[in-house]
Amino acid sequence: MIARIAEVSTTVDEHDALLTDHHQAAESTPRSPASDTADAGQLRYRSVQDWVAGHFSPIYVRPIGGAHRWCAQWWRHAEAIIRLEALWRSWETRRVQPLGMEGWVREQLDHHLPQLMGPQGPFASCTPERHNTDLPDLAVTPAPAGWWQPAPQPREPG
Repeated sequence: MIARIAEVSTTVDEHDALLTDHHQAAESTPRSPASDTADAGQLRYRSVQDWVAGHFSPIYVRPIGGAHRWCAQWWRHAEAIIRLEALWRSWETRRVQPLGMEGWVREQLDHHLPQLMGPQGPFASCTPERHNTDLPDLAVTPAPAGWWQPAPQPREPG
């Protein structure tokens, strides 16, 4: 599991590298909605963890149990990291667009929330008080040699 989380962290780091310098230098302090147009080129939250703690967890509250699951150690679940990272980054993009939140809720949140918090989601074996990741990795059988065509190699700049 530690290796899987390290792999997800590497993927997240690669996505971070794609952010522009003005995004990377943004403040983490939440501002009022009136400031949204003034900071259209900046992130409101500096990390997915800041966004989960400052925005997601206090707003998208569900009664936990039955159809809704949550793990306070969400950052120990590779799938949760990816889904919450996708939600945060798309939220940062859409929050400054006219009617952006309406589309974000419908297209992003409504899609990921049932997957993330559902009884078959990454928190299925957890409770808010107890983290449990005793699920084995999915079994994988390598394809026979020659099954895949090699991906084209990137061209050298020049």
